[in-house]
Parts: sequence; C-alpha cells; structure tokens
Amino acid sequence: MNSNQSPLLVVGLGNPGAKYVNTRHNIGFIVLEAWAEKLGASFAAKKQFLAQLATTTHQGVKVFLLKPETYMNLSGESVRKVVDYYKIDLSNILVVADDVYLPTGELRYRQKGSAAGHNGLKNIEKHLGTSEYSRLKVGIGSPFEEEDLADYVLRKFTQEEQEKIRATVHSGVDFLDQYLETGPRVNQIIKENYEHEG
Repeated sequence: MNSNQSPLLVVGLGNPGAKYVNTRHNIGFIVLEAWAEKLGASFAAKKQFLAQLATTTHQGVKVFLLKPETYMNLSGESVRKVVDYYKIDLSNILVVADDVYLPTGELRYRQKGSAAGHNGLKNIEKHLGTSEYSRLKVGIGSPFEEEDLADYVLRKFTQEEQEKIRATVHSGVDFLDQYLETGPRVNQIIKENYEHEG
C-alpha cells in the first residue's frame, strides 16, 4: 500500500446491543474488535455514519474499521455514508461477515461475489450498487434441518464451538494483518494458509 491510495475500509458485520454479543451473526464484529485491539485503535460512536468507527494509519494510508449500528439488514446505509464521506474506492473495501455455508471456524476470502442469502451483504450491495467488493467469510456452520435459520444465527456459540471460534478470530486477525501488507496478493495467501476442506 502507498500514500497515494484512497483510504481502506474494513467493515465487520453484526447487530448492536448486549443481547447480540457473541452470537453467530456477530462474528464480523468479534473479528474486527480483536483486530482493533491489536492495532491499538479504539471505536467511537459516529452518529453521522450510524456506526462505531476506529481509525489507524498504515504506511501513510488511512484505515477505517467500521461496525454499523443499523442492525444487520441495513448495514449498507452505514457503509455508503463512510464511502462517500472519505471518498473510498470500492476496491479498498473489505467486509467481514458470517457464513452458514462454511463449517464453523473456516475462513474464505473472495474479491467479489453474491451475497449468498446474507441480508447484510445484500444491503451493502444495494447501497453500493455493486457486488464488486472484497469479503472475508467466517464459517459459523449450518443449523439442523428442523432449526430456523434466523434463530440459529442469533444464538450464542456453544461451549464446544467457543474454542474453535477463538482460534478462528486469531486467524482472522492474522489475515487482516496480511491484507494490509499485501493487498490483492492476499487471495493466494489465504488459499495457502487458511482455507481447509470442511
């Protein structure tokens, strides 16, 4: 990265409020919070962005960490406001979100793609007018057949899952560090180091 680039925006998706802390749908928040702590960046409420925002700098480039407080299904409103205000290139956006189609703990990076039924990603696509933005998908596993998907994603991780999730958060933070350093090359790095068969 160099100082001529537009700022970088890394978005963690989740729902605000104590009742949603450590729920499956909030894994984007969890990873982003852990990364902010490592970077020494603090989140602050920004009403104009409908979000919590933390800021740091890497090699002369501003890096914004965003946690929308719109609730998951309206996340795009917050993302659009930040993109417009700071004039962020769409190629410099990375969204961290849960994925029920990946086994718990698996990470998958994509430079673009469909929302795959994820309402937060759908809303971001709606407000940006494109699906051409990067996303880091964090596997949270799938519900049993008789279990409602909406209920499943809003439940907290089980005791058994928590150990795996701690390791996943660590891997997610490691990935974000490498994303800062390598940019587009990170796609190959994650294939080599993070993606495993479920």
